[in-house]
Amino acid sequence: QVQLVEPGGGLVQPGGSLRLSCAVSGSIFSINVMGWYRQAPGKQRELVARITSDNSTNYIDSVKGRFTISRDNAKNTVYLQMNSLKPEDTAVYYCNAEVRTGPSRHIYNYWGQGTQVTVPS
Repeated sequence: QVQLVEPGGGLVQPGGSLRLSCAVSGSIFSINVMGWYRQAPGKQRELVARITSDNSTNYIDSVKGRFTISRDNAKNTVYLQMNSLKPEDTAVYYCNAEVRTGPSRHIYNYWGQGTQVTVPS
């Protein structure tokens, strides 16, 4: 079975940095898009950043210039480098991967368990 494991986030002071990682394991034939989502209290889950298999990236406007998404295909791992953190970045962050488990099989979305990132005011 496919699993996504996210090491813990943490509490970071405003202006600080944090790097999240997410490793995909299990029956993997290929991984297409990988991404990071976040959900703040009382808000809908939103896509923060995404990266394709050929390293094309997209970011929501609020994190452009501060966050960088990257991936290591040899390790089936996606990263989110977060710099210049702001209180509004406080949320539970979830990684997501589009995984094909075998040839001619459908691609399914798989989710990590989520990790809390807190930036105090």
